[in-house]
Formats: sequence, structure tokens, C-alpha cells
Amino acid sequence: MSTPSSPTRGRPARIDRTRTVEAALDLLDESGLDALTMRRLADALGVQVGALYRHFATKQDLLTAMAERMAGGAADAAGPPGDGDWSERAARLARALRTALLAHRDGARVFAGTHATGPNTLGFSDSLVGVLREAGFDDSEAARALYAVTHFTVGHTLEEQAALRPGDGGTPEAGALREAVAAGTYPHLAATLPVLTSTDFAAHFEFGLRLLLDGLRAVRG
Repeated sequence: MSTPSSPTRGRPARIDRTRTVEAALDLLDESGLDALTMRRLADALGVQVGALYRHFATKQDLLTAMAERMAGGAADAAGPPGDGDWSERAARLARALRTALLAHRDGARVFAGTHATGPNTLGFSDSLVGVLREAGFDDSEAARALYAVTHFTVGHTLEEQAALRPGDGGTPEAGALREAVAAGTYPHLAATLPVLTSTDFAAHFEFGLRLLLDGLRAVRG
């Protein structure tokens, strides 16, 4: 009996964009971005590498489609107009994007290197800009705030996933920081080491997000 990745003898496997992206995300979760190659993906799908290029001209095109798939559903986090204060609605969107990226190994690395223009990514951006415009931000402020919130979220998650990379057995960077601070004269870093080396990334994220949204509130006046 044949399986989705084991074609019937003598018949080439049939693939489409959706199936290819899902298989790529499975490989990403299994082995990480560095191990995700077009050849390995083709093997998983039971096809020749050339079959992939009929759907994706380059690996970058595939990664962009993966990023678009990861963003699915994030736009809904804002809720309908009037569903809470604008800053809380914006925060919900940022949290939803972080959650979406954390759902996949190296998710933030994939997302950061792409510029998807599909309905999931554009829907998220439109929701956030809409929340800001409804709150009284002008178009220029809303556009720049979109970049600020998105870049903070993706950048934070990128560092979070790097620190907690599977197979590292913890966060070696934290140990290296402790040793470096102990070996020198850095009294202020020594006093704050418990927080600097903490793996409570949700708390780190919420602190930074609150600072960002408070700053936007000051811009609005």
C-alpha cells in the first residue's frame, strides 16, 4: 500500500504547494532551518528535486511560503473594533505573532528572512494598522508603529529561540555571561545577573512590549 510520501510503484508522486509547505514545516520542526534543504524535502515527499522547483522557483520562495503559513490566524487576535483598549488589542496581536513563531523550531529565523505578501501576513499587518488608526494615530505613525511592533516581536523571538535551541542542553550563553561578569569588574551587571540570565522569556517580552506601547501612547498624546 502506498503512503503520501511513498508513491505507487511506477507512478511519480504528486505534490502541490500546500503539501510541500506542510512537509517543509515538518522537517523544520524535526531538524531545524540549517538542515532544511530542497534535496531533503524532495526525499521526504518521494519526488525528484526538480519537482519542487515547479512550485517554488528558489528555496527563498519556499521559506516565504512557510512564513506565510506560520502567520495564519494571528490577525484574529485583535478582536472586533471596540474590543478593549487599543494598546491591549495591539498587544494581543504581538503575542499572537510570537506564539505563531514559537510553534515552529527556528520559526522566527524563517519569518525574519522573508517578506511574505500573502493574506495571512497582510491580514496581520492590516489588523495592527487598523487598531492604531482607529485609536487616532495618523497614517505615518501607524505605519511606523507596525514596523516597530513587528520588528520587536520577531527580534525578541529570534533571540528566544536561539537561546533555547534544541540539543544545546540549556542556555550556554547564560553561563558564559556569568563567567565573564565574575572575571571582571561589572558591579551593575553582577547585581542584575538573575534577570539577565533568566529564561523567563515571556516576562522579558511583556516588559519590552509594555515599554513600546507606552511610548506609542506618548506619541499619540
